[in-house]
Amino acid sequence: MKINPYLMFNGNCEAAFKFYEKCLGSKIVMLMTHKDAPSAENVPAGWHDKIMHVCLHLGDCLLMGSDSPSGYFETPQDFYVQISVDEPIEAEHVFHALAENGKVKMPIEQTFWAIRFGMLVDQFGTPWMVNCEQAA
Repeated sequence: MKINPYLMFNGNCEAAFKFYEKCLGSKIVMLMTHKDAPSAENVPAGWHDKIMHVCLHLGDCLLMGSDSPSGYFETPQDFYVQISVDEPIEAEHVFHALAENGKVKMPIEQTFWAIRFGMLVDQFGTPWMVNCEQAA
């Protein structure tokens, strides 16, 4: 069993996932707009280029998302997407890349449980934790 986060956006899903692809050094493996779907004729013209579904490959997990239909988007709250990395330098790089034009909630630093840990909300409103645990 796996858990893969599914993020919803207010019309800027494609920009967010291209940003995540760059920040996380990963690859978008699937991207479908509403105009690509069999039901495209039922979608308002302004939504044809909005994302129906996108998948970003991250190791053995996927980060997925889409644009919420008009009137359905709610600002994310009370959760974080947590990323575990093996090396402190990688944690620093990922944290600072995701923090670009976002808001740092807790600067990345050493804690009693991790060599590096930090929290932020990115420029698209997605909350992230970056964690690099200490060696056992």
